Amino acid sequence: MLHFGKIPTELDPEQVHDYLFFLQKKSKSPSQSYFKHTVYGLRFLLKSEGFPYEFLRLPSIKYEKKLPVVLSKEEVWAMLQSATLLKHRILIGLLYGCGLRCMEARSVRLQDLDFDRKQLKVVQGKGKKDRYVPLSEHLIQGLKKYIESAKAKDYLFNGQPLPNGAGGDFDNRYSQRGVQWAIKQVAAATGVKKKVQVHTLRHSYATHLLEL
Repeated sequence: MLHFGKIPTELDPEQVHDYLFFLQKKSKSPSQSYFKHTVYGLRFLLKSEGFPYEFLRLPSIKYEKKLPVVLSKEEVWAMLQSATLLKHRILIGLLYGCGLRCMEARSVRLQDLDFDRKQLKVVQGKGKKDRYVPLSEHLIQGLKKYIESAKAKDYLFNGQPLPNGAGGDFDNRYSQRGVQWAIKQVAAATGVKKKVQVHTLRHSYATHLLEL
């Protein structure tokens, strides 16, 4: 808008391309990330105004392919041993042992656990699809012990106040920030040098299955 003195939807594709070319070639060029977000911003504007993406013929953005961080089985076991709270051990056990995403782990209800069939029903996971994942006997024993001690009623993991505001959620579920905080704290206590995030446990689960 500042460059041409008019809103982007009043420009023709050549003017937009000239501006994007200007961004990449000017002497003090911004980062490639800035260029990408400029394109994303224009896409969002077109969508908001009801224009097709072809209206400005925006360039495609190639996604960088980076290999995920994968923990060894020894590192996962070390995290399980280092977790001082049973809640955190069970959380790690589900994220790794069942390959759950953060939202899926937070959303586990007691009614989703079938100890007789040794299965966990993941309700409305990615793609709004339900699926069943197996539960190991060791994890089942830990779950039973945790449920009894935590006196869980509905959700398996209820939110608790944590440092720096990383506590519960509006519906009493363990918040996303709370889960992230717990995993980072346990990883730091273990001394794992890799950058461990919640999804790292899911990547590790998938990789270890392939290695069987």
